[in-house]
Amino acid sequence: MSFLYPLLLAVAVLITGAAVAGYVLLQRRRTAALTAAGFGALAGGSGRRAAIRRHLPYALLLAALPIMLIGLARPQAEVAVPRVAGTVLLAFDISNSMKATDVQPTRLSAAQKAAVGFVDEQPDSVDVGVVVFGDQALLTQAPTDDHALAQAAINRATPGGGTSLGQAILVALGTITGKPVALPTADGGAAPDLGYWPSATIVVFSDGADTGGPDAEAAAELAAAAGVRIQTVGVGTAKGGTVEVDGFQLAATMDEAALTSIAQVTGGAYHAAGDAAALADTTDSIDLRLTTKKEPLELTAPFAAAALLLLSLGALLGTRWHGRIV
Repeated sequence: MSFLYPLLLAVAVLITGAAVAGYVLLQRRRTAALTAAGFGALAGGSGRRAAIRRHLPYALLLAALPIMLIGLARPQAEVAVPRVAGTVLLAFDISNSMKATDVQPTRLSAAQKAAVGFVDEQPDSVDVGVVVFGDQALLTQAPTDDHALAQAAINRATPGGGTSLGQAILVALGTITGKPVALPTADGGAAPDLGYWPSATIVVFSDGADTGGPDAEAAAELAAAAGVRIQTVGVGTAKGGTVEVDGFQLAATMDEAALTSIAQVTGGAYHAAGDAAALADTTDSIDLRLTTKKEPLELTAPFAAAALLLLSLGALLGTRWHGRIV
C-alpha cells in the first residue's frame, strides 16, 4: 500500500495521540470532580459493564479519527486487472493455391476480409503485426496499436508462389522476440534461446498445403518453448478447387491435419472455415491471451466509510447511554 500524501500519516499519529491523551485527562478530571463532590462510588463505576458503557462510545470515536486521517492521506493499492493484451502476428498464406474459388470470392480475399474484421474488434492493448508468406515470409507491418495500419497491410497482400508454413512461423517468432530465428542445424545444434513470450500469439491463415522450406512442426516447437501460442485458420474446403498457374490448371487442396498439428504443438487450436461466412465467424473464436496489468486502486472511500460507521456508532451509543456525544 502507498499513500499520495504520506506526511498526513505523521499528522494522524500526532492528532490521535493528542486525542487519546485529552480523553484520559478529561476522564481524570471528571473522576476527581465526582470524588470531590462526594460521588466516589459513581466515579469508580460499578464493574465491567459500567466501564464498557462509560468508555466504549469514546473509544469508537477515537478509533474513527486515525482511520479518517489515513483516508485523507489517499491510500492506494495495486491490483491485478485481467485484460486481453499482448502481440498478435497475423500470418497470411499468399501462395498460388490461395487464388482458389472454393471459398468465395477467393480463399485469400475471404481470409483478408475476416482478418480485417478480427483486427477491428481488438482493443488498443493488443498490438497487431502482419506477415505474408509464400516460398519465403516477409513482415509487411510491424506490431502496432494503430490497427488501421495492420488492416492496410492485410489488404495489400496478393497471391503468388509456393507455401512455406515453417518460414512463416520463424519470421513471426523473429518479430516477436526481436532477433532472427532459425531451426537448429541437422548436426545436433542447440535450439536458440528465445526467452519467454506468453502474451504473444501467431494466427496463421492458410490452406495448409506446405510445398517446402523449414519444417513447420519443428518451428512450432520453437514457438511452444518460447511460450508463443499458434492459432491456425483453415481457408478452403475439403473438396478443394483449382487454380491456373502459368497456363496450367493445378489442384488446390486443403491439409487440415498439418494446420491442426502445428496449433496443438503450442497449445493453440485449429479453426476450420468452409466458406466466407464461416471464416468470418471463425475469427470470433480465436483465443487471445488474458494478461494482468497492475493498476492503482484508491482506498480513500473504504477508509472514509469505516470512519463514518465508527463515528455514527460512537455518537449513537454516547447519546443513548450518557445523553451526550463527548
